[in-house]
Amino acid sequence: MKRILVISCIWFSSIAMILGQELLTAKEAVAIALENNYAIKLSENDLVVATENVTYGNAGMLPTVTANFAQNNSSQNSRQVQNNGEERSLDNAKNNSMNYGVSLGWTIFDGLGMFARYEKFQELQKQGDIALKRTIITTVGDVIALYYTIVEQKNVLAALDSSIVISKERLRTAENRFSIGKASKLEVLNVQVNLNADVSAHLKQQEVVKNLKINLNSLLVRDLDIDFDVEDEVVIDESLAYNDLLERANMSNPELQLISINKRLAELDLKNVKALRYPTIRLNGGYNFSQSESSLGFVASSNARGLTYGVTASLNIFDGFNQRRNERIAKIQVDNASLQIEQRELLIQTNIKTAYETYLTNIQLVKLEEKNEDIARENLNITLAKYTIGSISAVEFRDAQENFINAITRYNSSLLQAKLSEMQLKELVGQLDF
Repeated sequence: MKRILVISCIWFSSIAMILGQELLTAKEAVAIALENNYAIKLSENDLVVATENVTYGNAGMLPTVTANFAQNNSSQNSRQVQNNGEERSLDNAKNNSMNYGVSLGWTIFDGLGMFARYEKFQELQKQGDIALKRTIITTVGDVIALYYTIVEQKNVLAALDSSIVISKERLRTAENRFSIGKASKLEVLNVQVNLNADVSAHLKQQEVVKNLKINLNSLLVRDLDIDFDVEDEVVIDESLAYNDLLERANMSNPELQLISINKRLAELDLKNVKALRYPTIRLNGGYNFSQSESSLGFVASSNARGLTYGVTASLNIFDGFNQRRNERIAKIQVDNASLQIEQRELLIQTNIKTAYETYLTNIQLVKLEEKNEDIARENLNITLAKYTIGSISAVEFRDAQENFINAITRYNSSLLQAKLSEMQLKELVGQLDF
């Protein structure tokens, strides 16, 4: 009975492994990733660029003011023959001119193309915002998936710890039986081989857990050598409903939102192309100063200053039918964007449907494997008691021991798959709890 109680408590002995390790919760891992992850930082910078581009000046609505300055000097040997036949010449004749001023240009009408461009910049800003949201959702999903994979593998490692303890107990029992003549040397050797196999499996599992932790540290962009412990419990959200998921996906799925923005961008491109059919009217003005000096000529020096102003208008009359071709292409792009929205909606519905069926199946498997683990644990306790009194062979006990480890492994695997199914559905919807 004492040994049965010991086996019942073996599972909790793995606590000794985590001494000195910092506990990293799933929420903390997500928070670190949101702060450090490179993909998120790059998306944030892209959004900043898109936001900076949303200006009236970038759309061409505001006037441009330019300051101009030019000075030219020359020194030449000059010879002039005037109309009356008089000849004039001068060596090293100097000519200087200087012009400076301020000019203003303002496009006041371009077929409303400037308004289309401004709205396009606004849509690009929305696109950057949704792209950032998509990156965050993807990164959080990756962090959670990797985190709970570590939870699963750590629990398997704890089960192998238990298996080593059990095998050591078996070896001690086999050696005692051999010493009093109730067991052969062959039984002791077989138990020793089983113990060595358990230790080997434990070492390999330790490597798996360590490598997973390195990968998570990399995803969190922190020191790869940081050791940490993870939560033991995996909580599955069993409240997800198919119709509710579909409704939320239509409102929040980032891919669907991005394609909707792409359609609007295509419509604005068409509007911008159509604007080229209309005239472009531009106001021009300025204030200029000019001064010139000449060593040889009728005018020795001159200067002028004052305002200049006017208006220019241009209209494309014929460009080889390129205007019509560009409009047709732009209309096709709008139609393609509409088709892509329908295609994406169908794909999202399909993905949610299949993922939801997998989610339901995995929840059922969790409940089944949990019962199997309890049965395997009870069976191991009974088998150990029988093996201790010598009523079953070492081979039969080893089978019960392996069944116990396999049951724990399957249960933890079912928990992980159920959690991954839950996270996949929430990613498709575009709404993660974290």
